[in-house]
Amino acid sequence: MTENEQHMSLLEASSRVAILGGGLMGRLLALALARRGHAIDLYDAQGPAGEGAAARVAAAMLAPLAESAITEPGVVRMGQHGLRRWPELLAQLNAPVFHQQNGTLILWHRQDRGDAQRFFGVLEKNRRINPGLPAMQTLDGAELQACEPALQNRFTQGVYLPGEGQLDNRQLLAALAGTLEQMGVKLHWSRPRELSDFAPGTAGQPDFVFDCRGLGARSQWKQLRGIRGEVVRVHAPEVTLQRPTRLIHPRYPIYIAPKQDHLFVIGATEIESDDMSPASVRSTLELLSAAYTVHPGFAEARIVEIATQCRPTLPDNLPAVRLLAPRVMEVNGLYRHGFMISPAMLDVVLELIDSGDSALAREFDVAVHRAPALAAH
Repeated sequence: MTENEQHMSLLEASSRVAILGGGLMGRLLALALARRGHAIDLYDAQGPAGEGAAARVAAAMLAPLAESAITEPGVVRMGQHGLRRWPELLAQLNAPVFHQQNGTLILWHRQDRGDAQRFFGVLEKNRRINPGLPAMQTLDGAELQACEPALQNRFTQGVYLPGEGQLDNRQLLAALAGTLEQMGVKLHWSRPRELSDFAPGTAGQPDFVFDCRGLGARSQWKQLRGIRGEVVRVHAPEVTLQRPTRLIHPRYPIYIAPKQDHLFVIGATEIESDDMSPASVRSTLELLSAAYTVHPGFAEARIVEIATQCRPTLPDNLPAVRLLAPRVMEVNGLYRHGFMISPAMLDVVLELIDSGDSALAREFDVAVHRAPALAAH
């Protein structure tokens, strides 16, 4: 790639752009490109509520230090980038979205202290790798009570991860859809499309096509697989947790993400499966019983929804971008980290659009695959 070609934008001003997939990544990209003055057509197999999107069934936690226990340093750096970028992205929307950066609280029962110590050893090691991460704060009983009064001395120790956050995934999807409609983006709900339906750059066709379909792109991106997740949404008026709370447990570690109006998203299970059938009795019982040990107020909670969804995942569990055909870009593999890393992936894509290259992709260890013929340009 010559220096001149490297700095050549993939999109001319006021281009016609088709985006396949109206989940989180597709909506964020549509918003960014519409704000740049491009004419956008967004296609999705489902409706505006995101029924087919992994983003609809998620806790939407923004927790790079907590997630460092199970992911790579590049993903952690993407999460740090996302914490900075989300306020800017939310400010562009025409409706408010619940967003909180009140930290993460990690708890464990006395008998699970050994598992907790091993877990925190991993976090501390990862903080040395990513020194920009804040230090964990160990809390004794009194400090824990001050941090989270709702626990009422049921735990004698805890660890607080400052700066981490969350948002309301369904409010966000709705606000993105409403803003896109207001901006004149053509929203083609319940109209699935394949890359083969388009010949970008030819008469009557879009100038460029972006594929953000997640698992909907498996026919095109064969390495994609689904990782099943199960979450329970409950309304618990007696519970007043102020931040996402994680429970370390040898069999069923869980997270509890408090949204507005005493709505809580409880999840944990992660299964190597494309199975989209309803949650099992066993996994639901484990989720709810673990939540009950954190706060007895969950006993009288009302179950609003028990949901399952499969997250789009590549063999290395890392996101990637492909430029295998002229005027086509594929973005996929956000795995369980969609809300945490989507702002970073958006900025990687925008850099690639602007210059054909991305320094952020190298910083975040995001693979950018190019067809040999395109890599020569």
